[in-house]
Amino acid sequence: MKHLVERLGRHEFVVLLAALIVVAGTWGFIALADVVLEGRTQSLDESVLLALRRADNPAMPIGPDWMAEVGRDLTAVGGVAVLLLATLAVAGFLLLDRKYAAMGFVLAAVASGLVVSSLLKACFARPRPDVVPHLSQVYTSSFPSGHSMMSAIVYLTLGALLSHMVVRRPLKFYVLAVALLLTGLVGGSRVYMGVHYPTDVLAGWTAGLVWATLCWLAARKLQRRGLIEKHL
Repeated sequence: MKHLVERLGRHEFVVLLAALIVVAGTWGFIALADVVLEGRTQSLDESVLLALRRADNPAMPIGPDWMAEVGRDLTAVGGVAVLLLATLAVAGFLLLDRKYAAMGFVLAAVASGLVVSSLLKACFARPRPDVVPHLSQVYTSSFPSGHSMMSAIVYLTLGALLSHMVVRRPLKFYVLAVALLLTGLVGGSRVYMGVHYPTDVLAGWTAGLVWATLCWLAARKLQRRGLIEKHL
C-alpha cells in the first residue's frame, strides 16, 4: 500500500480510492435494489423487524421502555428539520467567513442529494413495512431510506468540510468518525422504529455514501482550479 501511494502520489491515490468507493457503492446499490425488487429479501427484512419487537406485543420494541424514546430522538437527528438546521448553520458560518463558493457548494450538495433521494423513492415506490406498528410518522415510500441517505450526505459532507479546518490527523479521524456514527445511529433507529426494512437503510447508506463521495471529488477538483476556497 505504501509503495502504491509513493508511485501514484498522495492526491492521485486518494482520488483513486474515492472513485473505487463510487463504483463499488453504485454497483452495490444496483445489486441490492435488484434483489429487493425480486422480493428475495422480504422474509429476512420482516424477521429482523419482528425480532426487534416484544413477542407478546409487537407494538412495543425490545429493551427498556425508555429505548423507544431514544429511538425517536435518534431518528430525529436524520430528519429534515435537524439536517436543514445543521446545513444552514454551516452555511451561515461560511457566509460570515466570506467563503461564498464553499457555502454555495454545501447548499448545492445537500439540495441535490435531497432531489436524488426523492427521485429514487418515487422510482422504486416500495411500500412501508406493515408487519409491526410504526413508532414514527412516515409520508413517503420506503426504498431507499431517506433519513439514512440524507444523514450520510449531510453529516459526511459536513464532516469532510470540518476535517479541512483541523491540522492534526487524529482530529480529522475523530470528525469523520462522529459523522459515520451519527449516520449509523440514524439508520439503525429507522429499523428500530419499524418504519424501514434493513435493506432500505442499507440502500440509503450506500446511496448517501456514493453521493457524498461524488460531492467530495467535485469539491476537490473545484478547489484545485481555484473555484472553491481551499482553506476553510
